[in-house]
Amino acid sequence: MDFIQLKKNCKKDASGLPSYRLALLGDCATQHLAMALKGQAYEEGIKLEVFDADYNQIVAQTLDPSSELYAFAPQAVVLCLCTEKLYESFCDSSDRAAFAEQTYRKIVGYWEAINSRISVSVLQYTYVETDDRVFGNYALKEETSFFAQLKKLNYLLAEGMRSHKNVYPVDVDSIERRLGRARFHDDKLYAIAKMPFSLEALPVIASETIGIVKALMGRFKKCVVLDLDNTLWGGVIGDDGMDGIELGELGQGHAFTDLQRWLKELKNRGIILCVCSKNNEATAKEPFENHPDMVLRLDDISMFVANWEDKATNIKTIQKTINIGMDSIVFLDDNPFERNLVKGMIPEITVPDLPEDPADYLSYLKGLNLFETTSFSSEDKDRTKQYQAEIGRAMLEQQFASFDDYLAGLEMVAEAKPFDAFHYPRIAQLTQRSNQFNLRTVRYTEAEIEEIANDEKYLTLYFTLKDKFGDHGLISVVILEKREKELFVHEWLMSCRVLKRGMEEFIVNKIMETAFANGYETVVGEYLKTPKNAMVEKIYARLGFVDRGDNTFTATKETFVPNKTLIKE
Repeated sequence: MDFIQLKKNCKKDASGLPSYRLALLGDCATQHLAMALKGQAYEEGIKLEVFDADYNQIVAQTLDPSSELYAFAPQAVVLCLCTEKLYESFCDSSDRAAFAEQTYRKIVGYWEAINSRISVSVLQYTYVETDDRVFGNYALKEETSFFAQLKKLNYLLAEGMRSHKNVYPVDVDSIERRLGRARFHDDKLYAIAKMPFSLEALPVIASETIGIVKALMGRFKKCVVLDLDNTLWGGVIGDDGMDGIELGELGQGHAFTDLQRWLKELKNRGIILCVCSKNNEATAKEPFENHPDMVLRLDDISMFVANWEDKATNIKTIQKTINIGMDSIVFLDDNPFERNLVKGMIPEITVPDLPEDPADYLSYLKGLNLFETTSFSSEDKDRTKQYQAEIGRAMLEQQFASFDDYLAGLEMVAEAKPFDAFHYPRIAQLTQRSNQFNLRTVRYTEAEIEEIANDEKYLTLYFTLKDKFGDHGLISVVILEKREKELFVHEWLMSCRVLKRGMEEFIVNKIMETAFANGYETVVGEYLKTPKNAMVEKIYARLGFVDRGDNTFTATKETFVPNKTLIKE
C-alpha cells in the first residue's frame, strides 16, 4: 500500500474500531509520518488518535509537565530522531570520541522524563547508519568518525532498552537496508521540508510501527499451520516417496530446508507449529521421523493432522484443540485453491499468498513481519511441549466415565505467589496476550508490572499449574487494589489453556482468602466487555459473587462459600 492510499484511509470513518492514542515527537518534520501511521492503523482495524508535536520540540514536550504531550495522555510515544540532525550535532561536537555516549544519555533522559509523568510505552526509532565517507572504509576503525559513533549509538540504545522495559525499538535502520538508500531517502525532500523519509519509505515505516502497536494491544500471531507437500518439502511424499522429495541438496531442497530452519526458530521463540495435510498420516509423518535433511521433527509439532478432510475443517479442529483465537493463526500452503478455500471459510485467519517459486517463500514471509512481539520469556521456549501435553490430556479425558474422575486423574497442583522480579516478563506478556479470559483487559508493560509489585496500594498474585502430563507454567495473574472498605479486583486474567479444570474456582478462593488475611471483608470484581471476552461475562456470578447491576460484582466474608475444586496447593 502506497502513501496516497494511506492518506485516503485517514478520511475514512473509523468509528467502531478500537482506538489507540499515539504521540509522535521528532527532531524532523513528522506530519507525513503521522498521516501514514493513522492510515496504516485504519488498514489494521485500529482508530489511531495521533498527537503530532511541532517540529523539533522533544525537549519542551518531555520536560514540561503541562505540555500538550501529557495533556493528550497517550498510550505510546514515538521518538523519531533522524541521522541528518544528528550529523549536524556531531560536526559541532568538541569531543567526538564521546559523542555516542553523550547522545545516548540525552535520549535516555527523554525516556525517563516521559515515564516520570505518565505510564506509557515508548517506541524508539533507531538511527539510519549512513556514512559521511569522510574516512572511507577506515571509518569503522576510527573511533572519532561519524559512522563509528553512529553504530555505537544504536548499540547503546539497544542495550539501554533492555533495562528500560517499557521502551521498544522500531528498527528504521533495517528498513533503509531493505529498501536501499535511493528509495528510503529523498535528498530534495529533506532539503525543502526536513523530511528524512521518502514517500515510498513512509508506508513501510508505518507498517513496522503499527505492528508494535498491535502487539501492545494484545494482537499477536501465536500459531503457524503448515501444509507439507511443496510447502515444507518439494514434491509429493505419497507419490515421490522419501527418496524423491526435495530437501537439502536435492533440487530446490535448500529453499525448503531454509524455510524449516526459520520455522524452527519461530517455534523456539514460542510460536506454535501445527500440520494440516491432505495425506495418509503415516506417510505424512515419515519424513519427520526418518529423512536426514528434515530440520523439523515431530517433537517440534504441537498438533499433527493428516487426513482427506477439507483443510478449513481441519484448521477449525486445530484451533478448537489448542484453544486460541482464529485471528492468531497463520496458514501456509503452496496451493492457491487451498488458500482461497480457507480464506473463504475462515475470514479471520491470515493466509499469505506464497510466491510460485519456493526459493522466494522465506524472503516473502520475512517481509510480512507477521510475528512482531513486545516480549519474550523463558516459558515461551516450552510452549510446544505444553500443547503436546494438552493433547495427551484430551486423550485421557476420553478414558473416564465422568469429568470429575478425569480431573482427579490429572493430579493437578497449583501455586499462588506475589509478583517477583523473575516473573515480571511473563506476567507482563500474559497481560498483553490474554484476550478471552480477561475481566478488564488492561495491558501492562514489564516496567508497569514492577511498579505495581512494589506499590503498597496493591496485593498481587500469580498462579502456576502443573499436572501428571507436565507444567503449564504461569497461567494466571491477579492484581488486587486496596480501597478504604473493600478490595477491588483491578485485574484478573488467565490462559485459556486451563479453562474448566477448577482453576477459576481455585483462584477465586485464593482471592477471598487473601482479602480476609489482609483485613478486608468485601471483595468487588468488575467485568469490562470487549469483542473477545464474552466467555467471562458471568464468571463472578457463577463463582459466588452478587451482581450489583453495573458490571460489578461483590462477595463478602459473611456470604462467600468456597468453590469446589480438585486442584491441590
